[in-house]
Amino acid sequence: MNSNGSGYKVLVIDDSNTIRRSAEIFLKQGGHEVLLAEDGFDALSKVNDHKPHLIFCDILMPRLDGYQTCAIIKRNATFSNVPVVMLSSKDGVFDKARGRMVGSQDYLTKPFTKDQLLQAVQQFGVVSQEVQ
Repeated sequence: MNSNGSGYKVLVIDDSNTIRRSAEIFLKQGGHEVLLAEDGFDALSKVNDHKPHLIFCDILMPRLDGYQTCAIIKRNATFSNVPVVMLSSKDGVFDKARGRMVGSQDYLTKPFTKDQLLQAVQQFGVVSQEVQ
């Protein structure tokens, strides 16, 4: 939980409506504010407008993939400290390494559980609070 006792503001970027909805339900049950984006371009405007504490980002998306989206967010000095957790249905070493190269903090394999999602928020939400 952040310093004022409420949950974190979490952005979920995924082109799958099912994944977005399940993540939203899990995160809201955990007391967090949830923002949803269906692709990288949509996400970039939401990051700018809403300044989330944490971002979950799918890798395989049309137009702008998760690696590109994460790299753009991390290159912006205002948002470079916002933790990004990559989401993917693939659990490959290469994908995890590539995610780290563009600045992501962690990697969750889909389908994720409510516990995995909330644990990631607890782990990384604190980081973003400390730097703001």
